[in-house]
Amino acid sequence: MNKIALYTTVLTAIIAIVMIVLEKVDAIGVPVIIFFISLAISLRTSAMFKGLSFTVLIFAAVSAALFYPGIFSEIGVFDLKGLIVPLLIIIMFGMGCSMQFNDFVGIIKMPKGVLIGVICQFTIMPIVGYTLASLTNLPPEIQAGIILVGCSPSGLASNVMSFISKSNLALSLTLTAVATLLAPLLTPFLMKTLANQLVPIDYLGMLMSILKIVILPIILGLLFNHFFSGKFTWLDRAMPIVSMAGIAIIITIITAAGRDALLTIGLTLIVVVIIHNILGYVLGYNLSRLLGLDQKSARTIAFEVGMQNGGLASGIALEMGRVATMGLAPAVFGPMMNITGSSLATWWQGKPVEDGQ
Repeated sequence: MNKIALYTTVLTAIIAIVMIVLEKVDAIGVPVIIFFISLAISLRTSAMFKGLSFTVLIFAAVSAALFYPGIFSEIGVFDLKGLIVPLLIIIMFGMGCSMQFNDFVGIIKMPKGVLIGVICQFTIMPIVGYTLASLTNLPPEIQAGIILVGCSPSGLASNVMSFISKSNLALSLTLTAVATLLAPLLTPFLMKTLANQLVPIDYLGMLMSILKIVILPIILGLLFNHFFSGKFTWLDRAMPIVSMAGIAIIITIITAAGRDALLTIGLTLIVVVIIHNILGYVLGYNLSRLLGLDQKSARTIAFEVGMQNGGLASGIALEMGRVATMGLAPAVFGPMMNITGSSLATWWQGKPVEDGQ
């Protein structure tokens, strides 16, 4: 099976290149989609690159949405964008199920690390996002989407990268939990401050959206995990798969909705998003070190700052009725941050540090 996937990857890559040379771009969709799917299957066999297989599948989904947007726009009279918020609620419930009340104990045990992490989270990325957006000639709503990514809290992906890199996982879990709970207040405030000149920002409306999409499902998941932990093992196994599938579906729907805009400004947006992401790692790490944190904690904060909750940003964009524009930056940011985050985590994994250094 693995050899078949590898041969298929090579064959479809050759077919795609030949079609590009022959200027048969309209017929390139199927081989490109198959290429990414077979590549994802091949990566599953590699211990080093296994973590990238999901991201590659996202590229397959994005390719399908770009080449065949109609399939992912509506089914009959049902607009598929209506699935985004319910899927996000399920994903956030799953996030809550993976959390424990002990995650908040870190506030007491690591007050300095938590304070520095939260400050970095809600200053570095919003300011960098605003600066980068201002330097581009992108449409106002696209710029607002870049800022929205920066104003969002971190997500579970940062926890995974902290685990892989052998950083301070306890601090990572605490920071994700605290930043998420602060998001209803800080994300609307930052958007009102930084992006109101680009698109009208309804502070209370955004606050209520975050409470509905994120806070309530996470609290329910947290309570479910506290009272029923281990009693529904099938759910524990299913939620990560459901969450990953939900993320893939959301990104596909957003890509289909914003296809025309993405084809026009896609390269610029990708470059801006990658710079935004990498600066989050660099500034998060170095500022933490300057403020006296050990290397493990600084690495953790780098991930917490650089890896944002793109799902939340997508949901906010949808609630504002701007998912095809503001929702594009979060849709691009998700796959990109997983590639850079996995690479950084693997590199740091090979450069372990002693506790306290």
